[in-house]
Amino acid sequence: MDTSLVLQNVLTPPVLFFFLGALAVLFHSDLEIPAPLPKLFSLYLLLAIGFKGGLELQQSGLGGKVIPTVGAAVIMSLVIPLICFLVLRLKLDVFNSAAIAAAYGSISAVTFITAESFLENLNISFDGFMVAALALMESPAIIIGLLLVKFAAPKRKSQSRKMRITGILHEAILNGSAYLLVGSLIIGFITASNNPDAVVKMQPFTGKLFYGAECFFLLDMGIVAAQRLPSLKKAGSFLISFAIAMPLFNAFLGVLVARALNLEPGNALLFVVLCASASYLAVPAAMRMTVPEAKSSYYISTTLGLTFPFNIILGIPVYMGMVNKMIPLAT
Repeated sequence: MDTSLVLQNVLTPPVLFFFLGALAVLFHSDLEIPAPLPKLFSLYLLLAIGFKGGLELQQSGLGGKVIPTVGAAVIMSLVIPLICFLVLRLKLDVFNSAAIAAAYGSISAVTFITAESFLENLNISFDGFMVAALALMESPAIIIGLLLVKFAAPKRKSQSRKMRITGILHEAILNGSAYLLVGSLIIGFITASNNPDAVVKMQPFTGKLFYGAECFFLLDMGIVAAQRLPSLKKAGSFLISFAIAMPLFNAFLGVLVARALNLEPGNALLFVVLCASASYLAVPAAMRMTVPEAKSSYYISTTLGLTFPFNIILGIPVYMGMVNKMIPLAT
């Protein structure tokens, strides 16, 4: 592990604010963020990153490595849940295994944003089209989770099954985060080609405010993650180990794919982070609705209580080190 990369990541305002929020819980401070604000800042971050991604996508076009990279990202969102499911079935039932596998096959937008900030601090360039991969990796994992339950779990009433499938497909395709990301990406793409003046007007909102909003949101995430730590006791040692080992394994797979695609270091890191992160918002919401047999304490405490903090504190610099060592031509 490159300790200098870890220090450069840890000693940045977003990560330090995450620590500040976590310590507030551990020290029993009465610090709390009013409920509507984290949701608002989450929506803002998704809108801003989607819009900026659309601007850069318009500039780069759909040629070169765009389609292969986005296609590979979608394939990874289908393959990773299957691998996770096989591992989880060693100890857990079908319902819990499928729900957790779906969460780890999906993505964390905040982890992705933190990785972008990490690259900016290191002055490593990356392309906006990676946002398209971010937006398209969420839904396939949810659908795979449903299919795993459908074909591997004991049969339930057919009518109930039909209603559940309809609901999960709607949630997978039109869940708020994916919808806003894709929509903002399209709007940014259209605006860049048809209304340059509007792009200039949007820059203060999507540019200068972004870093501060990220810090505020991670402050709240630190509070929420620390509050989830007691639930890890219910998860047990197997899931605790899984929450750390699986992201590392998925990152290794991501590096191999990034190497095959010959991605530049910045894009390679973002691709790897997408493979290694886990959803703690969209997928848990979908699983609660469609797989009530699964214990939410399992798939929320592991993703939010362990995997998310691990990735933003240690994972991102570790993955950067993997990229530098395994993709020598990119460095």
